[in-house]
Amino acid sequence: MSSFQLQPGFDFQQAGKEVLQIECQGLAQLDRYIDADFTRACETITACCGKVVVMGIGKSGHIGCKIAATFASTGTSSFFVHPAEASHGDLGMVTAQDIVLAISNSGESNEILALIPVLKRQQIPLICMTNNAESTMGKAADIHLCIKVPQEACPMGLAPTTSTTATLVMGDALAVALLKVRGFTPQDFALSHPGGALGRRLLLRVNDIMHSGDKIPHVSTEASLRDALLEITRKNLGMTVICNDTMNIAGIFTDGDLRRIFDIGINLNDAKIIDIMTPGGVRVHPSMLAVDALNLMQQRHITALLVADGDQLLGVVHMHDMLRVGVV
Repeated sequence: MSSFQLQPGFDFQQAGKEVLQIECQGLAQLDRYIDADFTRACETITACCGKVVVMGIGKSGHIGCKIAATFASTGTSSFFVHPAEASHGDLGMVTAQDIVLAISNSGESNEILALIPVLKRQQIPLICMTNNAESTMGKAADIHLCIKVPQEACPMGLAPTTSTTATLVMGDALAVALLKVRGFTPQDFALSHPGGALGRRLLLRVNDIMHSGDKIPHVSTEASLRDALLEITRKNLGMTVICNDTMNIAGIFTDGDLRRIFDIGINLNDAKIIDIMTPGGVRVHPSMLAVDALNLMQQRHITALLVADGDQLLGVVHMHDMLRVGVV
């Protein structure tokens, strides 16, 4: 590693602010390129029966990967293909139903230029993002999106900085415009993000996480208080449901109910559960979203809900289940 002497008094904060100012100025001028070609690009992608195949080399490739990922997560089927790999077989991933979105600031990337004759032969629509409509890629494109910026943030004008930011923003503009025209919803977003917090909140339903079958804490209407306490201990949910022989709900008894009956002089040895239970119980349908069930628990200041179809007990869902699956 070469030796380096830190310049005394160098203002890192000022250097950082200058980058932000330059890039903000570049983005402020980008809206002039949201024009008829932008509309044509959106219309072409909307009508596409296949996928948007994004290509780019170097820094443009890194930005292209992000654009493809944003498309894919917002309702526009898309993937990234490295143009060098495309020249060695990966072009077979592209079909006649697809659209290619090729990115190059100069519009002269040799790796992409080598692919254009094949794309033209297959009549695959080509959208190019460059800083120059008169570049080779710009002229070859069916639709050209300009991403020209007045200045790179790099003081030497060499490292792609403002230009890559502009490219990323243009990609976001396309993705969001397409999202809006398709009426893309949070539920649609969750389907492509099942592992994320939003996916869990919008996809998980009560019947996905409830305790059912033998795991339901329940006793008969003829049970004693002792029977109920043993069932609460066995199932470890802090409550039990009281049901008849056909699993129709009569009521519920919780740890909290046990503490309350100490104050009313109940004979714990002789008490029947039906005499001291809370009739009914708060119920939800198994198709309810888990997040809505959680909200109901919070509103009612309770930790468990009965899952039922009418009076028929189907399961029990507890606050701990919400924590376990990450809904909370």
